[in-house]
Amino acid sequence: MPEGIEYYIQRNEYLEKENASLKERILAYEKDYALFENKYALLDAKNNYIQAQLDQLKRMIFGAKSERFMPEAIPGQMMLELGADPTLQIIEGHPTPVGSYSRGGQKASLENKPVRSLLPADLPRQEIIIEPRQDISDCKKIGEEITETLELELPKLVVLRYVRPKYVKSDGSTILIGELPSVPIQKGMAGPKLLAHVVISKFVDHLPVYRQVKQFSRWGIELPDSTVYGWITGTCKLLEPLYECLKNRSLSSNYLQADESPLQVLTKEKKGKTHRGYMWVYHSPPKKMVLFDYRPGRNKEGPEELLKNYQGFLQTDGYQVYDDFANTPGITLVGCMAHARRYFEQALKNDRQTAEYMMQRFGSLYDLEREMRKSVISAEEIAVRRTEEAVPVLEEMKLFMKSSITRVTPQSPIGKAIGYALPRWEKLCLYTQHGELNIDNNLVENQIRPMAIGRKNYLFAGSHESAQRSAMLYSFMGTCKLNGVDPEKWLTDVLRKIPETKLPDLHTLLPNNYAQPAPLQNS
Repeated sequence: MPEGIEYYIQRNEYLEKENASLKERILAYEKDYALFENKYALLDAKNNYIQAQLDQLKRMIFGAKSERFMPEAIPGQMMLELGADPTLQIIEGHPTPVGSYSRGGQKASLENKPVRSLLPADLPRQEIIIEPRQDISDCKKIGEEITETLELELPKLVVLRYVRPKYVKSDGSTILIGELPSVPIQKGMAGPKLLAHVVISKFVDHLPVYRQVKQFSRWGIELPDSTVYGWITGTCKLLEPLYECLKNRSLSSNYLQADESPLQVLTKEKKGKTHRGYMWVYHSPPKKMVLFDYRPGRNKEGPEELLKNYQGFLQTDGYQVYDDFANTPGITLVGCMAHARRYFEQALKNDRQTAEYMMQRFGSLYDLEREMRKSVISAEEIAVRRTEEAVPVLEEMKLFMKSSITRVTPQSPIGKAIGYALPRWEKLCLYTQHGELNIDNNLVENQIRPMAIGRKNYLFAGSHESAQRSAMLYSFMGTCKLNGVDPEKWLTDVLRKIPETKLPDLHTLLPNNYAQPAPLQNS
């Protein structure tokens, strides 16, 4: 074999070996690149998750609590129809109300002058006549100027001293004496109005007992904390049958909204620490009643025990404990659209395009509900309008979420939003079929707010029994608010009447059946 051919054969073998080695190195690099790319994707997803948590924490601490959504302006689109409002004029390229201040400092021809509201006519009035300092003996009265100001008369404590003369028959057979009026707390020195004031001060005005004790001291009487706590305990014992009546009436409704909120409680088992208990809250829109039920935990035993005989709609958020009621005969679970919307509102910074698309559809659903609330229409008419106008929007939202779920990471805020809404979509849309149902659970959340404000002031309940007494009083106060009843007048009246009220007639004392006396009109 010629030497030249042998050389080229050896060179070819060498190049083939080098090529094979190079291919192996390229495959290794591709494998490493794939690993690094996968690792980068995981780190990027983790970073987005941490950033979303940080944004949420900043919002909780520093940000606004409002969930109001304003869509971003589309480039090139005018936000105001200038020709539609004759009160607008263009000044240096900006719409400005006619009559407002211009850059030159000219004063507006139209000014919004504040109008003083009239003082209520039913308030008691003291007339103070102010005569001129000059001699008016030779003057004739031609009129008068009347000016009203609002003044405060501080509360005062008074002692009611019941004196009951005793008489004896002439034959000495019988002694006669007047009957002492019923008192809320036997052998107690507090009357109904004072007891009502103490309860309302704590559970409506959020004034802890130790602050009330200081207030009493300024009013001229020194009371120990234990005495005032005893008054609250005695009041609750008297109201226990009425609370059971409220509970039974609430659970007889065919529509309940449910939610829960934590409450710190002192216990003997945890010295120096508090136990995390929960207030389970049930609101009946048809009956305008709210029921607070304290439980030491957040497990399913509490609602299962309370709702064991309940039949009807149960509207809740996505807490898994409520999911167990889906298999309970007679109970139909309804979702809360506000909770689903909240997840998308929180995802606006994570995926603006997807979240904004959903937020705009949520907005159209709530616009429809707002419009129907303003016009008085029947439940049947509400269901028809929802079917015609809300159902197509809901179907569009469902298709959009199904197409979007494959391109988002499950742990991202937008992934969590879709992951919350999509599996519950049937329950979330159920409200469209029944006009008496609400689109969300906001009404029951509103009932929790007074308790949330109160616990910031008194921090914790002294025991599990004290927490349950709080649940009782929050139930009455919430029901008073729903029915537009003055809670202090109601409680004062109930404490006077309940000792003499028979058990079958207790329901007449409930706030939703309570007729407030007409205010006294000054002649």
